[in-house]
Amino acid sequence: MNKKISVIFILPDLETGGAERIVTTIANHLSRDRFEPKILLLRKKGGYLSFLKKDVEIIDIDTERIRHSLKPILKEIYRRKPDIVFSGYGEVNAYLSLFIKLFPKTKFIARETNVVSQHVTRKEIKFFYHFYNNYQQIIAQSDDMQADLINSFGIKSNKIIKINNPVDFDFVEAKLQFSHKPESFKLNYKNVVAIGNLSARKGFDNLLKVFSRLKNEKIILHILGDGKDREILHQMKEFLGLKNVIFHGRQENPYQFLKFADLFILSSRYEGFPNVLLEAGACGTYSLANNCPGGINEIIQHNTNGEISDIENHEDFSRKIITLLHRDYNSDSIKNSIRSRFSKEIILDKYEKLLFDILK
Repeated sequence: MNKKISVIFILPDLETGGAERIVTTIANHLSRDRFEPKILLLRKKGGYLSFLKKDVEIIDIDTERIRHSLKPILKEIYRRKPDIVFSGYGEVNAYLSLFIKLFPKTKFIARETNVVSQHVTRKEIKFFYHFYNNYQQIIAQSDDMQADLINSFGIKSNKIIKINNPVDFDFVEAKLQFSHKPESFKLNYKNVVAIGNLSARKGFDNLLKVFSRLKNEKIILHILGDGKDREILHQMKEFLGLKNVIFHGRQENPYQFLKFADLFILSSRYEGFPNVLLEAGACGTYSLANNCPGGINEIIQHNTNGEISDIENHEDFSRKIITLLHRDYNSDSIKNSIRSRFSKEIILDKYEKLLFDILK
C-alpha cells in the first residue's frame, strides 16, 4: 500500500463564500484511502467550520493580514512537507507564487476566483502574477477566466485547467422540501426573481430601467440581497415609479423564491462563474441572463434552461421578458440540464483526478 497523498488547502477563513464552500466540499469528499487533507486557515472562524468532517486537520496560524501570513505559511509547508499545496484565494495565490521554487518536492495548485483583469486593481498584486507560471496547475472556473489568465497575464495555457463550480443538489433539495410560496407572490401576477449583492457589478440599475417599461403589465420583480447601493436603488425605484418592484433584502431561504418564480433574471455586468444561475436551474426555474463575461454561455443551454439577451438594450430585454413569461417550461428538464453537467459528483471527480494526476 502506497502512503497517502497529503494535501494542504490554504484559505483566509471558512466564512460562507464561494471559495470556502468549494474547498470544504473537496476536503470532505476526497477518498480517504488515497488522500490526507488538511486546511490551513489564517483565522479559524466561519460558518463552514461546522460542515467540515472531523478527520480534516485544521492548521490555524492566527494572523489578521494576508501579507503577514506568508512567513507562517512557508514555515508550515517546510515543516510538514506536503505532496500538494492547494491555494484557494486570489491574494494568497499571488504572494505564494514567489516562493514555490523553494519547495521542489511539493506540487502547487492555485484556484482563481474572478476574471482577474476586471477584478484586481492593486499594482502590487498585479506584479505577482508574473510568477504565476511557477504553479504546476492553475484552476479557472470558466472559459472567460481561462482566456483572461492567458491573455492578460501571459500564463502558459498548459498550466491552466478549467473546472466549473458545482451545485449541491442534496442541499438545495433539502431546502426546497420546506419551501412554501412566499406571501409576496401575488395571484394573477407573474413573479420574476433576481438575486445578488446590491452593487454596481450586479447591474440592478439596468434591471429597474427595463422594468420601467413593464409598468402596465401584471409582473412583479422581487430583488433579494443587500449591499452598498441599496439607497440609490431604492431612490431609483421611487423616481421611476415602480410599484411592482419589491426589495426583500437578504433572505434566509432564497430557494423558496426561486422555486415559485416564473422567471429568474441575472443582470450582472461581469461574473466569475455565477452560482446563483446554477441554483435557479437546480430549482427548476428558467433564466434570462445578461450577455456578460464570466461563464454565462457555459451554463445557459438555449431554450432548455434559459436564454441570453443584452440588458443594455432596455426595450428589447423588456419584450423578451414578456415573451418568456407567456411560455411553459418543463422544470425537470431544466434541473437535468444543470445536474448532468454541474452536479457535485461530476465536479469533485475532476478535482480528485487533478490532485491524483499532478503527482504522476
